[in-house]
Amino acid sequence: MSEISAEQVRHLAHLARIALSEDEIGALASDLGQIVDSVATVGIVATGDVPPTSHPIPLENVFRDDVVGDVLSRDDIFANAAEHDGSRFAVAAILDEEQ
Repeated sequence: MSEISAEQVRHLAHLARIALSEDEIGALASDLGQIVDSVATVGIVATGDVPPTSHPIPLENVFRDDVVGDVLSRDDIFANAAEHDGSRFAVAAILDEEQ
């Protein structure tokens, strides 16, 4: 198992501005050692002839073709609107003029 010292954990915690107790430092030293060993194992298993990829299965476009369907009329669209000008909804401004 890779040895991660308590001093290394203290140094990393200092760099990350994380306050750790002595118990947490001891536990993290052990945990980080196991993580380093696991990463090393993956490095041994991975072969050079396997290309790097973000997905094990190739992705395909799942979009469907656009099809015009039944649409609402303008009167139906604006029927329940609090305010409108016949072609747009009228809403209160949410940004100041300066923005």
